[in-house]
Amino acid sequence: MTKTNPGNYFEDFKLGQEIVHATPRTVTEGDMALYVALTGSRFPLHSADTFAQDLGYEGATIDDVLAFHVVFGKTVPDISLNAVANLGYAAGRFGEPVYPGDTLSSVSEVIGLKENSNGKTGTVYVRSIGVNQRGEMVLDYCRWVMVRKRDESAPAPEAVVPDLPDAVPVSDLIVPAGAGFATYDTVAAGSPHLWDDYSAGEKIDHVDGMTIEESEHAMATRLYQNTARVHFNQHTEKEGRFGRRLIYGGHIISIARALSFNGLANAVRVAAINGGRHVAPTFAGDTIYAWTEILEKQEIPDRRDIGALRLRTIAVKDRACADFPNVGADGKTDPSVVLDLDYTVLVPRRVG
Repeated sequence: MTKTNPGNYFEDFKLGQEIVHATPRTVTEGDMALYVALTGSRFPLHSADTFAQDLGYEGATIDDVLAFHVVFGKTVPDISLNAVANLGYAAGRFGEPVYPGDTLSSVSEVIGLKENSNGKTGTVYVRSIGVNQRGEMVLDYCRWVMVRKRDESAPAPEAVVPDLPDAVPVSDLIVPAGAGFATYDTVAAGSPHLWDDYSAGEKIDHVDGMTIEESEHAMATRLYQNTARVHFNQHTEKEGRFGRRLIYGGHIISIARALSFNGLANAVRVAAINGGRHVAPTFAGDTIYAWTEILEKQEIPDRRDIGALRLRTIAVKDRACADFPNVGADGKTDPSVVLDLDYTVLVPRRVG
């Protein structure tokens, strides 16, 4: 009997199955520093204790997207070790802020299964919840992933595709208890533009680009403890579909979020992931650019110091975004597009 873990294949998953994931992770200031080194993220709430404390936080918080990756990484050995591709996200809510020294763990429930028409793979839908050492929710989200079958002749389960919302309602967004933004320092933050200054339908070219090096994407994915083979093993991937290792799609989310600072510097917190998909693969040597459309301005109930912006960020490779390359409504996708992400951020409002 083997003692190694081959990972779960499509036929191993059962509807309603609960999976408690191994290896809780205590996040540290070292993780924060390495994340900045790998992404260039500059959001002040995650950069300076003094800035965060002035807003009522204990100190600088772990970057929301880094917290997402840590929670996600716990799920990979059980959910997507044998994945072909991670397909999309929905219904994601960020809860308690994560501080250095917090320990995160994850649990998932299988909420949908559907074998693909080729009979070689299937789509697995899961809801994953990350909690801190006190059992408080830090992240609750759904994703779906294409997973290989071990035995192509294995019977297909009854197809169940969960009904997921288009967006997280504004009433479900969480503003951390004790946080106040009436004295938000726009000079220290690096931009004068607050919630009041944005308009639905506005498009922002984030201008800057970032080239991904082979060593960087491998180090980033190891930082997240994401063990998916397609990101690491060139020995096997040279015989695969693309002939080389894939960059973890979540790392593209990190880079797009970091690039969005130029134009959305005061998006202090990611509050929700409404939906998203990785449109095309990325590889080392690709240069990522991004642009964002303001989909909706939302008022937070009983708050005058902060509001929400629902955003759609498009990341592209090897092409600047001055003309806003897009995933078209007609289904025709610009070949440079690699990520289409719908998410909600919190932005301080002009008070007085």
